[in-house]
Formats: sequence, structure tokens, C-alpha cells
Amino acid sequence: MAIAKVLGVETEFGIAGGPDLDPIVASSIIVNAYAQQGRTRINWDFEGETPDLDARGLPGLTSFAPVVETHLANTVLTNGARLYVDHAHPEYSSPECRTPLEATLYDTAGEEVLRRALLAANESLEPDQAITLYKNNSDGKGNSYGTHENYLLEREVEFARVIRAMVPHFVSRQIIIGAGKVGAETEDGLETNPAFQISQRAEFFEEVVGLETTLKRPIINTRDEPHSDAERFRRLHVIIGDANLSQVATLVKLGSTALLLAVLEDRGAEVFPSPPRHPVRALRLFSLDTTLLVAAECEDDRQRTAWDFQDQLWHLADHYVEQRGGDAVGPPEQVRAIVDQWREMLDGVRDDRGAIADRVDWVAKMRVVNGYQERYDLAAGDARLRAIDLQYHDLRAERSLAQRVGLRQLFSPEQVREAVHNPPTSTRAYFRGQCVARYPDQIVAANWDSVVFDLGQGPLQRVPMMDPLRGTAELTSDLLETCPTADDLLEALDR
Repeated sequence: MAIAKVLGVETEFGIAGGPDLDPIVASSIIVNAYAQQGRTRINWDFEGETPDLDARGLPGLTSFAPVVETHLANTVLTNGARLYVDHAHPEYSSPECRTPLEATLYDTAGEEVLRRALLAANESLEPDQAITLYKNNSDGKGNSYGTHENYLLEREVEFARVIRAMVPHFVSRQIIIGAGKVGAETEDGLETNPAFQISQRAEFFEEVVGLETTLKRPIINTRDEPHSDAERFRRLHVIIGDANLSQVATLVKLGSTALLLAVLEDRGAEVFPSPPRHPVRALRLFSLDTTLLVAAECEDDRQRTAWDFQDQLWHLADHYVEQRGGDAVGPPEQVRAIVDQWREMLDGVRDDRGAIADRVDWVAKMRVVNGYQERYDLAAGDARLRAIDLQYHDLRAERSLAQRVGLRQLFSPEQVREAVHNPPTSTRAYFRGQCVARYPDQIVAANWDSVVFDLGQGPLQRVPMMDPLRGTAELTSDLLETCPTADDLLEALDR
């Protein structure tokens, strides 16, 4: 049986401005401003970080693990999330969530966290040093930054089967969850000179499988760091995908991928469509093809468009839900909603884009770009069109075009505010977030799988959390309510 697809999203935000236009300084100001505003200065615990472990075994000589930057601003939030500086960008890593809908809520809460951080930071800066943040994936100068997803898998699933099953999805899902992009930035991308691409990230990927995340980016990342019991679990770290402003797109991105991983665990890789013979080439071709008519040759000698792949994968997931349910992904009504939205968006991008412009980012953005271009009779490469592209992703509500195009909202402002401060109740994030809120002066550090306490005497005490589905509200809320101090909590845990 497929295991619960505990999942989450990590987003590196684009950043501009700040003192001396230094992105590391500006990012640190953002993180520290929010940490001070939230009255939490709890550090991240780097013990146990293993970015160099490769799911294929020993990495090849050309594989380089991402650098862990332990010296930059880093804090743990009361909602169980992590806010820190990563590669000269502020990054929000959502808490572990039990369902795609919950994960979408906490991704949306991350946008609000960064808005509040931005407001607090700019109040401390001179006007000419003001910082701007963008929820996007490239800076227009050839640099890309990621929106990563994480999914819990059972360890018994061979990684080769993960590759075989998920490549078709990852090269094609951009047609419903791509964020859209004016022009190109990479050397290969500029050769094609596109007016518009479906995906922000596609042109930056160079390999099918690999350990890297910032160089030679792979479609399937092999980082084998489960942040949990490694004997039982894997964490599939997905680095291919765009930052979505559409909440529905985020929901379908997470939900479709989680469902297909459940299919993989229960039915194996053989039921998935044959992958393209040249996945990287297919990924880039699909991003350039706003007609959705370009096909790639597959290993079974068939030709498939991105739409063909997604249609076949949708039928696979829909049949799985009909036959077995989707308990590993979420409650029946939520899973059904994901499958139905996936279908509507897939049919809409081919047959009626106006009907899904309130859910598909690249369609919404392309309509704005094309309208502006026609209104002012601009050439395809005009810099003003790139400015429109960037403004779509601006986090400032008064500047963001994404706020004005009528994207469908899944959550009320009250729900988002609640998620900014409080953790999900359905995973170990609840225990982490509650400890940060209740005992901030007695916690020295925390990470995904432990909290480290300093009681003022004796050695530091680490509370491990190796199972993502323990530490929930159901299992720990009564305990926390009866423990006014960390001393009480640790004594109760010892008992």
C-alpha cells in the first residue's frame, strides 16, 4: 500500500534592491526583519544534514552536492516552517503537510510571511535602498532559482523505478502548472529566440538524473536525505517546476505528483507512459510550444505531445482513484477535486484557454503580455514586455499583476493569517511549531527531524522526530497543554 504522501514546498524568492544592491545582505535583512518581528531567533540545526548522499549510491565524479551555507541568516517559525538565506535569496520552506490542499495553504502563507518581512525590512531602510521581492524563478540575466517540492516515499521503491515513472510527468506537467516567461535567458534558449515560453525553469535543465540543484540541473534529483527514518522512508526532492501564483495550479502540481507517486508504489513503473528518448530536449521543446502540438519521440517509438503525456497520466491517476481511492494523498473529496481540476485545466489549455485563465499562470500571464503588446504595438523582444512579466510576480499587492488578473482563490485571508502563525495539525510540524511558540527561550535549535533544548543546566537535550506522522496535534496537544515549561515537557517525555 502506498504510504501517506507527506509533502511541502521550498521557494527561493527573487530579490532586488537593498544596501549596495547586495542580494545576500538584502536577503539577510529580510529574514532577520521577520525573525525580530516574530520574536523568534531560533537557529536551524545543521547536524545530520547530508546533501551529498546520492540515491544511486556513490555519486559520479561529475556530481556536486549543493553547498550548505551554515553562516547565513536562518530561523524556525511558529508555523513549523523554515525561513533562511539560500544562495543569495530569501527562502521559505513550508512545514510538512499531510495533503496537497494543506501544503498549498502553507505555500500561500509563505507569500504572506515574505510580504510582512518586506514591509518590516523596508521600514528600516532608506527609500533608495528599498527591497523588492518576486515569487518567480529567474532574474532575466541568466540566473535561475528554485521552487522545490518534497514527497514522502517508502524506501522499498527502487530509485530507478522513480526515474522511469516520473520523467514523463516532469517533462510535460508544465503545460498546466508553468508560470510563463517572456523570451529566454540561456545560451540554448536565446538561439531559439522565443517570444514566450510556458515554463520559467525549463531552459535551465541540462540532465535527466543528477545530484546538483544549481548547476547541470537534472529533471530527477537524486539527493537522498529523507529527514526521517532512512530505513523506512525516502524524500523525493523535486527541483523541476515553477513558482506558481495560482493557488489552484499549486494544488494540482502537488496533487497530481503525489497521486502518481502513490500509483508507482501500488502498481509499479510499468503502467506509466514510455518516456521521451531525449527528456531534456523534450522538456525544452514543450516549454517553447504554446500550441501544444509539438511531439517528442518516445522509447516505445511513439510520438507524444506534452498534452498526450498528461492525458495518459491523468487517466492513470483517475483509474487508480476509482479503483483504490486516494487515501495516501488526502480525503476523498479533496482527491476528487484535484483530479477534476487537473482534467479541466488539461482540456482548457488545449480547447478553451479563456475558461482556465483564472487557474493556469502561463495562460493568465500570456493574455496580459499579448494585450499590452497589441495595445502599444510593441515588438516581441521589447523590454516593456519583460517588465510586465516581472510585475506579474511582484509580491507587493499594489504592484502585482497576478493580484489583478482574477486568479481563483482557495483560501480566505483569515485562513492564510492563521497558517502564518500556527502549524498544520496533521504532521510533526505541529510539535515543532508549538515548541517554538511555547518555549522559545529554552530552544537553541531545531530542524525537520528534531528539536534541541537548553534547560540552563546540564547538556543540551535533543528530542528526535523521525516519523513525519508523529508529533501531530492528536498525539501531542494534550501533552503540550499540561507542560508550561520545557523542563516539564522533557520530564513528561522521559516518562
